[in-house]
Amino acid sequence: MQIFLCAYGGLFYFCGMNEVDRMPEKKWYALYTKSRNEKKVAERLREKGITVYLPLQQTLKQWSDRRKKVWEPLFKSYLFVYTEAVEHYRVLQTDGVVCFITIGGELISIPENQIMAIKHFLQETKPTESLTHFSIGDRVCVVQGSMYGVEGEIIDFSGKHKVRIQIEGINQVIDLSIPASMLTRV
Repeated sequence: MQIFLCAYGGLFYFCGMNEVDRMPEKKWYALYTKSRNEKKVAERLREKGITVYLPLQQTLKQWSDRRKKVWEPLFKSYLFVYTEAVEHYRVLQTDGVVCFITIGGELISIPENQIMAIKHFLQETKPTESLTHFSIGDRVCVVQGSMYGVEGEIIDFSGKHKVRIQIEGINQVIDLSIPASMLTRV
């Protein structure tokens, strides 16, 4: 087992890695960053030659004197890196990186299909078909389109037709609009 030193809030702790994760295979991993540092960290990692994916969505911000469309991270304080285990220490040395996301102390990789689903979701236009034959709280599975196979919970019917999708590994949620014909109950 390899041991890495991680920093969080001025404290240092040791992060372990599985023997499997030490194999020279690139995988997607989620990183936790300092608050509002996602774009800066992504740029610093790219400068080091590390493949980074920072999902951004356009939102309308309201100030007292104006409104403006801005690009914000889909997941606050998270981004994804495609790297081999031997590069993890170099990633952790990047200013603004707090740590890799682990479950039970084990470093986990994010499946490629979930990264692709996020990318496709952000590229698609929002459909507007009604979800009225479902109920709020219903567990559903997407059976067509770029989010195929992703499960979620219906959260809203009020004009936005939203479904809540939880991404494993980082325990974050995406709200998206999707036509009823693309869903089935789980």
